[in-house]
Amino acid sequence: MSTAAPRTSAGPLLTDDDHALLLRLLHTPTAGPLEAGHDALLQLWEAQRAYADAARSAGLRPIHHAAPAAEALRRADVPATVRAAAHDPGFLAAQPSLVLRLGPDRPVRDTVMFNVHLDTVAGTQPVTFDGVRFTGRGAVDAKGPAVALLAGVRAAAAREPAVGRDVSVLVQAVSGEEGGAMGTFGTRPLVEAGFVGRLNIFCEPTGLHHLPRATASMTARITVRGDDAVDDRPGTGHNATVLLGFLAQHVAAAFDSHPDRTGATGAPCIAGLHTGHAHNRVYGSGDLLVNVPYTSTAEGQAAARALEDTVAAGVREFTARFAGSRTCGRTAADAAALTALGWDKRGLPCLSGGGTGEGDPWAEAVLAAAGIPCRPADEPAFTCDAIWLHGVPGTYTTVLGPGTLDANNAHADGEFVDLTDLDAFAAQVSRLLTAFARHRTGQQQA
Repeated sequence: MSTAAPRTSAGPLLTDDDHALLLRLLHTPTAGPLEAGHDALLQLWEAQRAYADAARSAGLRPIHHAAPAAEALRRADVPATVRAAAHDPGFLAAQPSLVLRLGPDRPVRDTVMFNVHLDTVAGTQPVTFDGVRFTGRGAVDAKGPAVALLAGVRAAAAREPAVGRDVSVLVQAVSGEEGGAMGTFGTRPLVEAGFVGRLNIFCEPTGLHHLPRATASMTARITVRGDDAVDDRPGTGHNATVLLGFLAQHVAAAFDSHPDRTGATGAPCIAGLHTGHAHNRVYGSGDLLVNVPYTSTAEGQAAARALEDTVAAGVREFTARFAGSRTCGRTAADAAALTALGWDKRGLPCLSGGGTGEGDPWAEAVLAAAGIPCRPADEPAFTCDAIWLHGVPGTYTTVLGPGTLDANNAHADGEFVDLTDLDAFAAQVSRLLTAFARHRTGQQQA
């Protein structure tokens, strides 16, 4: 596949109304309770209604707009944090997902689906537009791409009569992408309800190169459950802070020295460690989180075994290192009994080869005809909701969007997207739909 620079549009596709819509979405807080807490002012219903109203100019009409059913979270692979949050009956009620369609309800083979998420990470960012650049939370991830998508669909429908007549377009505008929800109550229920296409595009920042891969991750929780002690007699209790701190360093060093230990493209992330806040006591209990990415089911299973073995080895090393210690001797003696490794998140799928595992010449030809280059195979993927399309029969899935997660400060201060990149993405969407329609109506078989 070509890796040449993406073609640019002949002129801007986003209108003043599109600019106003993006500014409205950026001003609308949509960080969910997993990100901003249960008291967050979540306005996803409002944001999605505004998006649906604007989509009418592209001929798109709502065919589904609802909060997910509680059953969506009664599954073993739903992250523990999500299951816990769902104990609040208002949790799911505030996080709807929207599906729009251009054209009639046609078979999957005659449909293109785009997925965008309107929820964001937490954090208030100044919203600005100076005629060149939009800033604000969600500018690049992914409210900006969502607005550019509408402009692209609108342009395609005007350019090619078969778009919306002979082929249909679905747009999923979902919640539950951020905050560790992993699409379990946003994208996954929509996919399982059949809102998919022969070609599925997940709008995320990829530098305008399509990426037919998406990693998943699992989150291990290493716990210590022992006895507290007063600061004047620290040796009489179990010091979870020292033990978990030791294990954090041990795991980090082990995987840093042996980066192939998990086989994963990305390195494990030694994340949160918590025992307590006070200075005048020894905390006997605490938690350490480790996040491990993987690119295939087999790789994930190997990574889980490697982490379990590494933690067990770390406990043995701690026991030997602190045996006889005046302050940590009891902790060392009991470390194996006190320490456990469980999984807050495990068993999620990955996307590889566009969901087929081996690629799809027909779909790849459509993307090539649209002038959309493929991201090189040696460049790392990232986690997004595209994982839920892996293995769905008769479909090909890839990730595509303007900007990049790092260069555009996604999830960080100063998140931005340039108008030229949004226009370039809109042009890609237009060309892609045109190429898809011409391939289908030209009777080229998938």
